[in-house]
Amino acid sequence: MNSTTTQTCDPKIAAQPNFYWDLDEEPHVARRIQVTSSHPEVKKLFGVDSSIKYKIVLAFLLQLSSIHILRESSRLEWIFCCYTLSGVLNCMLGLASHELSHNLATKNGWNNCVWAIFATLPLGIPVAMSFRRYHLEHHRYQGEDIIDVDLPTEMEGFVCHESRIRKAIWVFLQAFIYALRPLLVNPKRMGTWEAVDWMFTIIFDCLIYFTYGTKGVLYCLLGTVFGMGLHPCAGHLISEHIVMHEGQETYSYYGPLNWITLNVGYHVEHHDFPFIPGTRLHNLKRIAPEMYSSIPCYHSWVKVIYDFVMDPQISPFSRTKRATLGKQQLKNLQRKVD
Repeated sequence: MNSTTTQTCDPKIAAQPNFYWDLDEEPHVARRIQVTSSHPEVKKLFGVDSSIKYKIVLAFLLQLSSIHILRESSRLEWIFCCYTLSGVLNCMLGLASHELSHNLATKNGWNNCVWAIFATLPLGIPVAMSFRRYHLEHHRYQGEDIIDVDLPTEMEGFVCHESRIRKAIWVFLQAFIYALRPLLVNPKRMGTWEAVDWMFTIIFDCLIYFTYGTKGVLYCLLGTVFGMGLHPCAGHLISEHIVMHEGQETYSYYGPLNWITLNVGYHVEHHDFPFIPGTRLHNLKRIAPEMYSSIPCYHSWVKVIYDFVMDPQISPFSRTKRATLGKQQLKNLQRKVD
């Protein structure tokens, strides 16, 4: 357990009483140095995995095929497939974009951007390039207040922390929350790649609409909402950084759903080595078991969601934060509180 993790803070941040405020740097760089020092052979895992592109094409074609096959299905069948098939495929395609944000499909960054835009077209919303910008900051500034928009806001914490129903709604609305939170917390000017992303997504949505009508567009959008909400595959959004064990801010999942989520469950390993493709992260754990076997982990994303919703001690406040005002200033403030 990190001895510098605390839930007490200066009056300026007292409105956030339940966040875990950490005075130290995020732990992944230090562990990366330890692993590479003890096991230099891990460097052989670095590089790209071209199979990501083929998985994207397969999932993309499956999604288009399902839209076509279900065009005349009953409402009940359609809703069921929105949750199951479209939810799983859009979750997978979104996580492919995650891999591409780290340039893990090709050596050329430009090509990774093109593939990311292509992969996220069936999601119905232009997320690839904005996600790339914010996600790379999440890695570089993990837990930094304001900069890391993966962190829930004060409002999210206060609205949800005392209600199981509101926590369940919060989980269900993750697609909307992840899209809107950056605009409120750390807005950025639209870049060229984001404009390209918007253009091609709008064209794709229009093509789906003119071919399959509103039903086709909703199939994509609901697949995104379901696949990021109360869905087994969406458990990674909770499991990755919600603090279930005080002092541990990143967690891995070693269950079977890694097969269809590009091994995103190996999240501790991913943050330690973001330049290792997901398909090789299990090898990292095998090479350096002494570094990962003792870290709390999960084997069921469904149970993660259940525990998050039902446990009154866990809420959006259960995240580790680092103040952007600087480590020394925060230490001085902590001394005054103590």
